[in-house]
Amino acid sequence: MAGRPVLAALRALGLGDFLVAVPALRALARAHPGHRLVLLGPASLAPLVRLLDGWEPAPLEGKAGLDPGAPLPLAGPVDVAVNLHGRGPRSHALLRRLSPRRLIAFAHPDVPGTQGLPPWVPDEVITSHERERWCGLLRSCGIDADAADLALPRPALPAPVGGDDVTLIHVGAAGMSRRWPLERWAAVADTERRNGRRVYLTGSAAERPDALVVARWSG
Repeated sequence: MAGRPVLAALRALGLGDFLVAVPALRALARAHPGHRLVLLGPASLAPLVRLLDGWEPAPLEGKAGLDPGAPLPLAGPVDVAVNLHGRGPRSHALLRRLSPRRLIAFAHPDVPGTQGLPPWVPDEVITSHERERWCGLLRSCGIDADAADLALPRPALPAPVGGDDVTLIHVGAAGMSRRWPLERWAAVADTERRNGRRVYLTGSAAERPDALVVARWSG
């Protein structure tokens, strides 16, 4: 691993945010086959990061991993730094601490050196999907990215409820704005059952009422 140029990507968010970044992470890996690929993010996501061929986790400390002056799990300089976290300036500042040769990110008026980078479109996720935002960023920087390249390989672990004909549906989310309507989850559960699969609903204790609604509506 010594001597290889390093590509460091930042995605210091939760599970769902990591999953929608999978197509962009795969695109970066394809575009940089000789690089060591490091994802800066929460320690809790490390097992999932390792499911992506070539990527290794670099857990961040502090709230959202963006606390100014917090220790970084990776020493610079790096060859390429990629901001898949947001538009900046805090996330840009973290990556600039790694002294990258190239920064792939959205432009921000308060961050020197980002003029000429792709602009951030505030309402983009309303008209498309979050994963398209990050794939679009890469395409604007000359990297081909397929927003439909979502699948993760199955971990080498036993199925949590036994068997391969099981669909797990997690009905909740950390923020209300991120929660899918319950009737849509019910439609998914109903379709999976009609296709011969057993459906299990997961969630926290606070999300149990929503899970019961989905179970009732899906028959």
